[in-house]
Amino acid sequence: MKLVLDTKPNSGYRDELARRYHFPSQYKRLVDEAVGDWVVFRRPRAGGGHMGYIGVGQVECVEADRETPGHHYAVITNFLAFDEVVPWNDSGRYFEAPLRDREDKTYIGRSLRGRSARPLLEADFAAIVERGLSDTLNPANARRLGLTPAETDVATRVLLTAPAPEQERRIAEILVNRKIREASFRRQVVEAYDARCAVTRLRIINGGERAEVQAAHIWAVQHGGPDTVRNGIALSSTVHWLFDRHLISLDQDYRLLVAHNRVPSDLRALFHEHEGRIHLPTDRSKWPSEEYVAKHREMYASA
Repeated sequence: MKLVLDTKPNSGYRDELARRYHFPSQYKRLVDEAVGDWVVFRRPRAGGGHMGYIGVGQVECVEADRETPGHHYAVITNFLAFDEVVPWNDSGRYFEAPLRDREDKTYIGRSLRGRSARPLLEADFAAIVERGLSDTLNPANARRLGLTPAETDVATRVLLTAPAPEQERRIAEILVNRKIREASFRRQVVEAYDARCAVTRLRIINGGERAEVQAAHIWAVQHGGPDTVRNGIALSSTVHWLFDRHLISLDQDYRLLVAHNRVPSDLRALFHEHEGRIHLPTDRSKWPSEEYVAKHREMYASA
């Protein structure tokens, strides 16, 4: 069963959408039925910013909260933030069927109180996700996002070129496609860092408005790291290579750490003037997660 899960900052619940959703026992039956399926996260207006759907993920399992009786965690995998917030009311049309079907929409917001977890029809799920990934799936953005025919495999090209109804039918395939996920992740990270390498601070835009900078995962996906902007850092290709091999890292204050005894001498000049705090996003909520940076630093220290 697919669900909508409401979430907002400072709610008192310990949500970390890329990894877990915190909820009281009244929703346990519903969330249990969603295990193995997809959920869409919605941010109410009280959460700040624009009210709407902000991302999607899969429920891997449900675990009891050992610190707070009567509460549980939905363990989330394959989380993917939407390209932009999808409005819950799009020009008068609601994405959720129960809201569309209400004759009196005067107090429709109140009708959701006490329903922070609620079922979502397959068709409504597909429509929300397709709208949420519209920039990533737009052929006009293929060059900028690295999704041109020359850069993708046959399976990915089939998904990207399918008509809208076919894409909606195969939306789950799109959500787990590694190439599409990497493109979405890259877009989020590059935009957060204004297309500027966090270490060298160089900003180069190539043809087709494609940034030279790359999006590096801080905590590697193969080790459990999520495709979220807080698990990403914008780096030029050479710096990315060094970062992935744990030849450089970050301290707890986001200052650069360099293994001078292991970094090739001809590359050390890259860091001669850049061993202070790295270039960070203007939006502090998009700064690298301290937890993910600590995981990378552990690998750096043991390399």
